[in-house]
Amino acid sequence: MGQVIILEETTKNPISLMGERAGICWGGDITDREKNYKRGLGCLTSGHGRVMEYVNVEMVLSGYSARVIREWYTHIGGAPTRLQASTRYINYENFEYVTPHSIEENEDAVRKYGEIMAKIAETCAYLEKELSIPREDAAMLLPLGMSTKIVDRRNLRNLVEMSHQRMCSRAYWEYQEMFSDISNALSQVSEEWKYLVEEYFRAKCDVTGYCTETKSCGRVPKKTI
Repeated sequence: MGQVIILEETTKNPISLMGERAGICWGGDITDREKNYKRGLGCLTSGHGRVMEYVNVEMVLSGYSARVIREWYTHIGGAPTRLQASTRYINYENFEYVTPHSIEENEDAVRKYGEIMAKIAETCAYLEKELSIPREDAAMLLPLGMSTKIVDRRNLRNLVEMSHQRMCSRAYWEYQEMFSDISNALSQVSEEWKYLVEEYFRAKCDVTGYCTETKSCGRVPKKTI
């Protein structure tokens, strides 16, 4: 469905970097990479999450719906920044869109869904070309299901906190898939990233040992008051 491209500005060895930053704080030797790595692991196991904020992640997310990207924007911890494909300058006459799995499983729903998307694209083109409506105004018709692209920058701490919510089985299906794609892409950057993804990118119930959601999926017991 979507695609995640990890940009070269992303920290390649995040655990070592965390250890180096912590070493400066503690007055330790930061010239030894092995010491930095062990120190970084110590910070993680001790719950010193502040050092995670020094780890930079820059990536391009493309092919995901405008709806799920809108949800992505709600995670503002750590002052992330992002740029999204413009609906003012890009021609969306033949825009691509995301089809939910529930619709894919129903032949009539697929047909109707496709017809509506085609009609929206046709109307956008008509408004712009035949009626001289500015593209940015015709774009008001574009649906949440339309595929879009963003370039995003945020820190590791923010991503870990996001995983607790978005890897939950009750999170929206496209968000779960997108976060899985992000996890897989980061795991390819280095062994340090692979370790972080496997150990720290997890649903909230895996961290707490119980479910805090009002409507639980039932995988683990709910928290009792």
